Amino acid sequence: MAVVLEVEGLRKFYGQFEALKGISFEVKEGEIFGLIGPNGAGKTTALRIIATLLTMSGGRVKLLGYDLKQNPEKFRENISYLPEEAGAYRHLTGIDYLRFMARFYDSSSEKIEEFMERAIAIAGLGERLKDKVGTYSKGMVRKLLLARALMTKPVLAILDEPTSGLDVINSLEVREIIKSYAREGLSVLLSSHNMLEVEYLSDRVALIDQGRILAIGTPQELKEKYEAPNLEVVFRRIVQ
Repeated sequence: MAVVLEVEGLRKFYGQFEALKGISFEVKEGEIFGLIGPNGAGKTTALRIIATLLTMSGGRVKLLGYDLKQNPEKFRENISYLPEEAGAYRHLTGIDYLRFMARFYDSSSEKIEEFMERAIAIAGLGERLKDKVGTYSKGMVRKLLLARALMTKPVLAILDEPTSGLDVINSLEVREIIKSYAREGLSVLLSSHNMLEVEYLSDRVALIDQGRILAIGTPQELKEKYEAPNLEVVFRRIVQ
């Protein structure tokens, strides 16, 4: 599989505090790659840099061979980003929100309708798309936002805590949507402190703590290497 995203020696300072201490990893075409670790480990900082929302303090990031520092516009053309605390316009209906967002990606009516058709299928909200977003449950809003993030079929989808705050049923639905799009060739970089969820979702994972990557591999490789039943135990053994 071709490499879509390359991250090499990525560093980030906030004043004197070093949030990322030279992390390196890559994401391949059609791969779901998980960054997992506790809150404050540096996961969201890394995702925001790759999403062009934060500047890096050092290192190099490439997407499809384009360097982030030199070609940030190429990143924006080929990625989508779903933050953990993202929201939608409460006073718009779900369908109006999706159409409003679709117009940011393309001006042609044909493309917009293509985006809309895909978004409606991803959201799976049926007639509720005609209701205002302010009447939605948290799970419905999250599926609407996932539809917005995936409707353009980006090269790389960056998902920060994609099932945050969702119940079991909604979490399962969101995971299946992500996995189905990866099977079609979408590359996914996701972060979570829920290690068991990422173990289920990801082809490969990087365990990160205090701004450093501690281990990278498939969930099975890491469990075998550290003789652990799951990634939570792997993480605990590495840290200890």
